[in-house]
Amino acid sequence: MSAGVLALVLLAALLHAAWNALVKAGEDPFVRLAVVNLTIALLALPFALALSPPPGAAWPWLLASVAAHTVYYVTLARGYAEGDLSQVYPIARGLAPPLVALFALVIAGERPSLVGMIGILLVGAGVVALALDGPATRRPRAVASAVLCAVAIALYTVFDGLGVRASPHPGSYIAWLFLLEPFVFAAWVFARRGFGIGARGLRAAALGGLLSGIAYALVIFAMSLAPMAYVSALRETSVVMAAAIGVWLLRETMGVRRILSAALVAAGILLVRIGG
Repeated sequence: MSAGVLALVLLAALLHAAWNALVKAGEDPFVRLAVVNLTIALLALPFALALSPPPGAAWPWLLASVAAHTVYYVTLARGYAEGDLSQVYPIARGLAPPLVALFALVIAGERPSLVGMIGILLVGAGVVALALDGPATRRPRAVASAVLCAVAIALYTVFDGLGVRASPHPGSYIAWLFLLEPFVFAAWVFARRGFGIGARGLRAAALGGLLSGIAYALVIFAMSLAPMAYVSALRETSVVMAAAIGVWLLRETMGVRRILSAALVAAGILLVRIGG
């Protein structure tokens, strides 16, 4: 994996941690997440109109990704409604890289090197250790939502990796994905819960949508240049970045266990870089 691709994925991880914090810190996370998604669709609309639709070979993967993204949004919002950000986010993101490696092997025949696989497992172990750190209550329903969310993340990551590779123009696949995937979830949320969000929350969610769109566009583009399992593992360093945001901006304590967990993630990143 080149240094340029590494930098893109790490930037995506930072943006991803930021938009999840914006979804969690406020009103109903279901409504905030729906606004995030609709913001992404609005941003994608002019690009989708300007670019040709993806070729036929990419559409099965795109539609499968839309379905997996819908499950992802439902389980993520449910996890945030029932549990803590510091618990749900690391479990969902930490379990995803090993699952991506498994699905990429089964679906795409993509086999990481031994060193790369060890790195992926270290990243996953580090972020799950972060999830188990601290006094957060182990809410079974929140944990179950986080685990299902991880499965959805792994599936849409592989689907999008294959879809963007089947498209001559990665930007076309990204734009059409962003245009189509928010509406099922948003329609479900507004039909069940209404539009219960204030002006401040609306601005925060719209900013989250902008950050989310940029973050995942960078990830999809990176998967057109590097193995999906490696990109997924590096993306989950967002958990470490979220912990850093908590320390620097929210004055949270960085205990020994969190430091060791972050070190595991850092070691995993290094091995992915070498193994890739």
